[in-house]
Amino acid sequence: MNRQQVKKIKKKKKRSIFRRILLLFFILFLFVGGYAGYVFFQTFQAANNSFDDLGRDKSKLRDEAVNISNDPVSVLLMGVENYSSGGSGGRADTLMVATFNPKDQTMKLLSIPRDTRVKIPGKETKRKINSAYSTGGKELSIETVEDFLEIPIDYYATVNFEGFKNIIDIVDGITVDVPFDFTQNSDDRKAEKLEFTEGPMKMDGRYALAYARMRLQDPNNDIGRNERQQQVVKAVINKIISAGTLLKVDELTNEVGKNVETNMRMSELLGFYQKYSDFSTNKIETVKLEGVGEYIGNAAYWIPDETSIEEVRDELQEHLEYGKSEEEKAVNSNSGL
Repeated sequence: MNRQQVKKIKKKKKRSIFRRILLLFFILFLFVGGYAGYVFFQTFQAANNSFDDLGRDKSKLRDEAVNISNDPVSVLLMGVENYSSGGSGGRADTLMVATFNPKDQTMKLLSIPRDTRVKIPGKETKRKINSAYSTGGKELSIETVEDFLEIPIDYYATVNFEGFKNIIDIVDGITVDVPFDFTQNSDDRKAEKLEFTEGPMKMDGRYALAYARMRLQDPNNDIGRNERQQQVVKAVINKIISAGTLLKVDELTNEVGKNVETNMRMSELLGFYQKYSDFSTNKIETVKLEGVGEYIGNAAYWIPDETSIEEVRDELQEHLEYGKSEEEKAVNSNSGL
């Protein structure tokens, strides 16, 4: 074999190796690009399935609509119990208000006890706040919370019990620090007692729901229940933003599309994700509303402390920069406040 033939063979080998490398990169590109496109499509479909407009451009307490990418915003989170109504209506068993400030990417989380005695628009006497949902749906719940806290509610999200359990199961459960030993009936198998032991405990969706709902055995009653619900929310957020959840986005988005309702559009969800891309649970601050349990007639209510209400209103308004002029907001932004 002469030199010329050897050179030709070497060139062919190089071309063959180069082609294989190109083919490998092409396959990887198709896989990654195709998966990313699939993920985007699934997310888009879930967002469309979950979207339920409020029939308004902004809160009645806003002068103009907010931009979720630039402005502080609030979200009313509602866990809806709808077993007795066959999947519709029902009561808001859980009410949480989350406020977000994009300047420092922080979140404040307030739980409102479901038996809180408040004035509900259109009703002559004060009632339990969770009855607003069964009476007038998400719209009346939002209006009631806005009047109670004196802050605008820009967005809402509702999740039913089945969706709550399934989402937690999809992310392989959560771990929370149980404050004391207790047992609680499972929501779907009333005869089954679920046991909870003090200390860190791994929970699937069924256990997490029972843990978040238990009230009568807690020495702090509604306040203790609210704190446990906030524990669960933080644990779920931690799991969802973890890297391992990326491969389960198909299941998650499908579940969200079936069991979650929100007035956030796809463009707003993407803007929110981009703005809060570095968000973590250590940026969540819980806000506590003080009060006492009290019987009025034959009904048990939770009566919020007036001083505490004012303090909570001030704190949330400050976080939302609500009531500030554009000049004041600009000064705060430049000073890092």
